Amino acid sequence: MIRQAVIMAGGLGSRLKGRTVSMPKGFIEIEGEAIVERSVKKLFACGVEEVIIGTGHCAEWYERLAAKYHCVTLAHNARYADTGSMGTLACCAPFVQGDCLILESDLIYDDIGLFALVNDPRSDVILASGATASGDEVYLETTADGNLAKHSKKRAEIGTVAGELVGITRLSKGTIDAMVSYCTAHLADQPKMEYETAMSAVSGSGHPIAVRKIEHYVWREIDDETHLEMATTKIWPLIAENESLRAVRREVLLNPGPATTTDAVKYAQVCADICPRELEFGQVMEWVADELSLFVGKKGDVETVMFGGSGTAADEVMISSCVPDGAKLLIVDNGAYGARFAKIAGAYKLNFEVFTSSGYLPLDAKAVEAKLADGKFTHLAMVYHETTTGLLNPVPEICRFAKARGIVTIIDAVSAFSALPIDMEKDGIDFMASTSNKCIQGMAGVALVFCRKAALETTKVYPMRNFYLNLWDQYAYFKKTKQTRFTPPVQALYSLRQAIIETKIETIEGRYARYSACWEVLAAAVKKMGLTMLVSEAAQSRLITAIVDPASPKYSFDALHDRARKAGFTIYPGKLSDANTFRIANIGDIRPEEMERFVELLADYVKEL
Repeated sequence: MIRQAVIMAGGLGSRLKGRTVSMPKGFIEIEGEAIVERSVKKLFACGVEEVIIGTGHCAEWYERLAAKYHCVTLAHNARYADTGSMGTLACCAPFVQGDCLILESDLIYDDIGLFALVNDPRSDVILASGATASGDEVYLETTADGNLAKHSKKRAEIGTVAGELVGITRLSKGTIDAMVSYCTAHLADQPKMEYETAMSAVSGSGHPIAVRKIEHYVWREIDDETHLEMATTKIWPLIAENESLRAVRREVLLNPGPATTTDAVKYAQVCADICPRELEFGQVMEWVADELSLFVGKKGDVETVMFGGSGTAADEVMISSCVPDGAKLLIVDNGAYGARFAKIAGAYKLNFEVFTSSGYLPLDAKAVEAKLADGKFTHLAMVYHETTTGLLNPVPEICRFAKARGIVTIIDAVSAFSALPIDMEKDGIDFMASTSNKCIQGMAGVALVFCRKAALETTKVYPMRNFYLNLWDQYAYFKKTKQTRFTPPVQALYSLRQAIIETKIETIEGRYARYSACWEVLAAAVKKMGLTMLVSEAAQSRLITAIVDPASPKYSFDALHDRARKAGFTIYPGKLSDANTFRIANIGDIRPEEMERFVELLADYVKEL
């Protein structure tokens, strides 16, 4: 697994003359997007967690890029005018922790090249192509066993050409360090050393670098106006076509989960088979758990415990593991998922009472607090966001009240986590459930239980009512071994890792803003059509909207569903027994323009009624 990439972007780009006087050449645009930004996005999409950019000329442009993409780290080469690309790579090397991808900043390329290098079994491998006739080729020659022997821009200096250097390479930490040492040793005689010079040197002296040739690989380095013309008119159209052929058919899921995912999340499941007991996979799970915890608390304050299962499995973990004998639990029921808490508690024969409230009217926080104030309850369980209706409950207010009285709080945040900002310490939440397949935008299969560490520690002496779903045993075993007690959903965890990368880039605040923009399109259209939203706008989450069925006898949810499905949209019926509704969710990887297309379809159907 490749966790980091380095982009060398310190050069002056002088051959592009006026274009790069006050701008790095990586910010040349093709079809409205800077080529280096497109490269950064491709790297994140192939599973890279951090992109390190070595800057130089006009570094402020990269500072703005790093502000936009929070997973970008900058390493400035103060001597960029006097050093070559190897000098910039040397500035980035201290940030490199393991195998990584090394790229030049002035490339456009088919992302299949990244896939090839990430999946190559060798740690050190150069991507090469067949003949490009670009006029600026770097020819590669290999040894008999396929490793780099030498490189040159002069064809006559190369024997048999093994391929042309693309400018995308996979290198190990050890090889990069050897290249830096070589560069340092030759600083006096080769102050402007290019990185390929260092690669050729170390490949022949203990750090062999293989050459992976893709004969018809589509790419272009942009060094001058001729290259830019070729890139724009010939190469980019081929790249765009190739990549479009690998796009997965788009289905917009307006059901309340599983949610629509990006192609990168889908493709993250396509990986080499691995035994989940290997340390490598344990490290993946550890990274996933740590990063999820940081979404809802400070480092060290929150632990994320993962199980194979759905959000309901996470709810059952909490109810069965976090309420000891002799405790009394208050469950707030104002929808299907609050009722589900009560069913789980009943199955375990716990001592509990239910506070029942309307499924679509705002919850009376003061009434719940009054119930808690009488001193007989030790635990509280409630739902943050009722997926049944889109009703948002005042969880922080009630949980802070409960915590002030020593009451343990258990929250279902299945369809709230990663959409709404949550701070478990500040909000008074001890235990919280979610899943990999809703607002975090991963694939279904991983149940998540977030625990304040102090609260989690108290559960280790509680009776084990459930074997597979026991919270403390799962946590303790994982901390000791970096493994789950039983076989984890491997592919779902890989896709969850990719979903976390994408969430960190978008940010939870940015994601909620996008969800809200989709909701605003929907809400405006619903009012214009004369339809009614079940929950008042002030109490809505802006994540899921329950819409009262049209009064016309011609209305059929199945007919509406089938029409939407043919257009690439999936909708879902309501769940309340006392209200006939259908639900439209705007969670997942959907955009306002897609919601606009859906509401046009809905409006056409309503007109026919």
